[in-house]
Amino acid sequence: MITGDAAYIKKINRSIILREIVKEGFISRADLSKVTALTRATISAQVADIIEEGLIVETQLEHYTVGRKPIMLSLNNEAGYALGIDLDYDHISFTVTDLMGSPVSSHRIDTNTTDYGELLNLLVTQIKKYNSTYADSRYGIIGIVIAIHGLVGKDEIIHYVPRLGWNNISLKTDLEKQIGNNVYLENNANLSAFAERVYVHHETDNLLSATLYSGIGLGMMMNNEFFRGHDGFAGEIGHMIVVPNGIQCNCGNKGCWEKYASENSIFNYLSEKRQIKGISYDHIQKWLAEGDEEVHQLMEQFLYYLSIGLNNMINMYNPDVLVLDSELLRLYPNSLDKIRGNLNSSISHYRALQISSIGRNSAVLGACALAIKHFLDVQMLNLKYDIETTEIASVNI
Repeated sequence: MITGDAAYIKKINRSIILREIVKEGFISRADLSKVTALTRATISAQVADIIEEGLIVETQLEHYTVGRKPIMLSLNNEAGYALGIDLDYDHISFTVTDLMGSPVSSHRIDTNTTDYGELLNLLVTQIKKYNSTYADSRYGIIGIVIAIHGLVGKDEIIHYVPRLGWNNISLKTDLEKQIGNNVYLENNANLSAFAERVYVHHETDNLLSATLYSGIGLGMMMNNEFFRGHDGFAGEIGHMIVVPNGIQCNCGNKGCWEKYASENSIFNYLSEKRQIKGISYDHIQKWLAEGDEEVHQLMEQFLYYLSIGLNNMINMYNPDVLVLDSELLRLYPNSLDKIRGNLNSSISHYRALQISSIGRNSAVLGACALAIKHFLDVQMLNLKYDIETTEIASVNI
């Protein structure tokens, strides 16, 4: 039983009610009382307050054959909008979702600078435009979450972004001084893991999500919370050594996992070997279709080293679900079966190994979902992922 002062109990009950409404999509007061174990009087009073806030709306079912048509409750998904930003090395991606996590606009800006001042001004300019665009809704932009491809402490200070060359940057504070919104910073791999949990794996308490693009990052959800480590730097799994005295890594060590099992390692090798700049997925898909032996062998080596690291991760964390975010794995036939074939240890336990269905959108969608979670003040969200509505065209803001 929850005990405490009346205001605290009311806050907890409100959170429980909102979570169930989001989870179910449409639910009656009677059913809400059943699934939450709250009294009908409590449900009635809380629902009245939340309707007054404009966060939920009532709808009467049109097609109901027995008895009086029930009044259904649903989230007012247009009451406000979440802004997710993926701050990457050579571009910044912006996505806006409604309060149910459905994308309504997307925008990408290619950047040719790593200068903090220039990128800060660009972010401020774009965020102000988004604030203006969505100002007519009840709550406007309800929160902003930025995916950082580097070390973000528990204090939300950016401690290190390798490809931008940033150290000890207070982006959150600098933005909030100029825009008036709540801003949250989070590691991109953590946000990818959050998106997988929120949009796809609703019944999963312990989930790992490995992103394999420019390097290897690991997002960890343990008991529906981020596993951050002491300072917030956990998840830099790409710098686990898998080949002693191997290829030199920028981190200072040799033989780091991402030097052998990231997509970037494949692209860099082929670019140098074949003297082709800007190798793309289309190149690799074409070579695979043509039966290019070198590319096939390179992909088999990629899977081999990937499996070594995955075996270590499984034994360390015993995840329920392990998600791999990689376009190359989608391109290469039977890649998952081959990886599973390499995981032969009798002590490795996990329930599911999957390739991400969200893909490169995972970090920015996870950012939007985290903004919604903060705004609604709920413990966890269960949102729906529809690939057809998520793959939206870019718009000019």
